[in-house]
Amino acid sequence: MASKLLRQTLTKTNRTAARRCFFTAASVASPSEYEYPTGITMKGVKISGRPLYLDMQATTPVDPRVLDSMLPFYLSRYGNPHSRTHLYGWESETAVETARAQVAALIGASPKEVVFTSGATESNNISIKGVMHFYKDKKRHIITTQTEHKCVLDSCRHLQQEGFEVTYLPVGSDGLIDLDTLGKEIRPDTGLVSVMAVNNEIGVVQPVEEIGKICKEFNVPFHTDAAQALGKIKVDVEKWNVSVMSLSGHKIYGPKGVGALYLRRRPRIRVEPQMNGGGQERGIRSGTVPTPLVVGMGAACELAMKEMEYDENRIKGLQERLLNGIREKIDGVLVNGSMDRRYVGNLNLSFAYVEGESLLMGLKEVAVSSGSACTSASLEPSYVLRALGVDEDMAHTSIRFGIGRFTTEEEIDRAVELTVKQVEKLREMSPLYEMVKEGIDIKQIQWAQH
Repeated sequence: MASKLLRQTLTKTNRTAARRCFFTAASVASPSEYEYPTGITMKGVKISGRPLYLDMQATTPVDPRVLDSMLPFYLSRYGNPHSRTHLYGWESETAVETARAQVAALIGASPKEVVFTSGATESNNISIKGVMHFYKDKKRHIITTQTEHKCVLDSCRHLQQEGFEVTYLPVGSDGLIDLDTLGKEIRPDTGLVSVMAVNNEIGVVQPVEEIGKICKEFNVPFHTDAAQALGKIKVDVEKWNVSVMSLSGHKIYGPKGVGALYLRRRPRIRVEPQMNGGGQERGIRSGTVPTPLVVGMGAACELAMKEMEYDENRIKGLQERLLNGIREKIDGVLVNGSMDRRYVGNLNLSFAYVEGESLLMGLKEVAVSSGSACTSASLEPSYVLRALGVDEDMAHTSIRFGIGRFTTEEEIDRAVELTVKQVEKLREMSPLYEMVKEGIDIKQIQWAQH
């Protein structure tokens, strides 16, 4: 339907202009053809056109087929799904329940176990605070990892302020937790184990099935943040023995502003609602369910079920093309996190003898993320990379490349070209790199202070 509306409203000239706007300036063979007349200036950065997009862990573009499924619920079927007295409400309610079933099918759950939320952050908050608050009389201890998403870590810190105890499991240099350590940290008063399925920064896939078995053995509920796993790797709540799971719509080519929470029914897991209101979503998440967004998430899940294997194989080829292309031309490239247990669409690289922020600013034609975070006036390396034990100088140079369903070989080749060019440019200005080329071991140098 969206395509039909566009065809009806755009003239031939406008269609050509729109098509050019969707091209990425860095990926086309002749970028001058698609350059904006005066370029684009934003946040003090000027570029000739829209950069190519390789930041799929941050968000994904909405699949046009998902948009097609959503539009009717903005334009004509706009009823409140909680209105029980007329057709508009009935058809919206039916659409919401269809979407619920689509989400449930992708994770191997019952639709009755799926609660819609505003996103994975809200789902994580309900999971961690909600579970621990409900069982607070007997359970005062929670276990998580040092590399979780910030909303999980902040929820745990919030519980610490309320008097709960939190154990933060370390990870190895590959980013994976030690299962024996997990088993040893579980106590009689442990109320929840929370471990992310696929890390958003380095892409490593934790051994969730084994973690689930340990939690089942000790009769402890298991929560996983599966925002980066949904639709990308096989998710099975029964095999994983998950009690609570957080999901997101905009990581799987769906809309922003919608997510879901899986709550196991047998054995039943209970949570304390974090919001008061009309009692929607079985009283767990009050507020009007946004029908178009929910429909979009359901459609995205259905597409993922059909195309996950194809997407994975194609993205794996692009990942290898990117990594091999860079390593063939420059040395000193480190992959952060395990390559054996990794989602193929995430490639987090560190470049020796290069300053990370300068590299990121030099890659203006490629939309990527840095592993470094700017806190106040000082630059601190990513807490995830610090947990892996990555040297601070290498942690500062990390770049996360996110590859997805709509990434092309031309974009990968252009990203390789631009990355290599910028790294070589920065290394030419680095006295440390000059010393390394001369065979000097800079780690053995004792620097004098002045």
